[in-house]
Amino acid sequence: MKTIGIDMMGGDFAPLEAVKGVSAFLQTHTPEVHLLLIGEEGKIKAEMDHNPLPESAYTIIPATQVIEMHEHPTKALKEKPQSSISIGFHLLASGKCDAFISAGNTGAMMVGSLFSIKTIEGVIRPTIGAYMPREDGNLGLLVDVGLNADCKPELLNQFALLGSLFAEHILKINSPRVGLVNLGAEEGKGNLLIQATFPLLKNNSQLNFVGNIEGRDILINKADVMVCDGFTGNVVLKLAESVYDMVIRRNINDVHFNRFNFETYGGVPVLGVAKPVIIGHGISTAIAFKNMILTACDMLNTDLTGKIKECFAPGSTANSIKS
Repeated sequence: MKTIGIDMMGGDFAPLEAVKGVSAFLQTHTPEVHLLLIGEEGKIKAEMDHNPLPESAYTIIPATQVIEMHEHPTKALKEKPQSSISIGFHLLASGKCDAFISAGNTGAMMVGSLFSIKTIEGVIRPTIGAYMPREDGNLGLLVDVGLNADCKPELLNQFALLGSLFAEHILKINSPRVGLVNLGAEEGKGNLLIQATFPLLKNNSQLNFVGNIEGRDILINKADVMVCDGFTGNVVLKLAESVYDMVIRRNINDVHFNRFNFETYGGVPVLGVAKPVIIGHGISTAIAFKNMILTACDMLNTDLTGKIKECFAPGSTANSIKS
């Protein structure tokens, strides 16, 4: 049986929405999984009065401290060892849970991922991606979306492989097409970073590389994994998020644009670290928590981390170039 740790105190609506998300997950799914609910026991149990959970499905792990959204990540992790995030990473690092989920302080989640769990051997830097809803109803994955603002070509080469593995095993896309985000489709275009990255992707036998894609291609079915530096990716992500905000403000009900509600997809995994870590948005509601648990289950059931380790093993294409 797999065990998933959940930070019940992370997010703007904690612990109510976390409890509701756990309840929704358990009502519709009965996998071989046990949930560790990490947080202030009294507050969690108070919400369970209105959202009862089967006792056999969970264990409450008391945490007396909370890392707030505004706190400095590294300082907070050191000064708050009894926080829900700190305890969650301790449980994950010690093997007492198999995956960890939080909608709390993103910086603290990243610091914990890097220093408590560490990267997979061969991975230079981990990455985070974001789902891009396409007009045909499918999803694409954009990587990186903010974790690595400044990148070298070797990093983008690895992000492409990490994103491709996620798309194949979690999004169930056979031989996912990888596109390099650029200002033109022709080979040789772009800045120095993109020009140097193109041949790495083109010669990477582990990728189904389809060449450059432009900004106009991100929301159509031209590539399944779209690779860029974190600065560019974060700008694209925030622009996509604003589309949904604008649709809501204008009271537009459209099936396609409703898919720009990124809570529908839950959180995003930190790709490249040794164990599954999933980060949710601070405004996550029940549906986001439910879907974060589902993503963690998919990552564990497919052994995505193990497959990443195999691809980055010594002698592999991904590990042939180091910074």
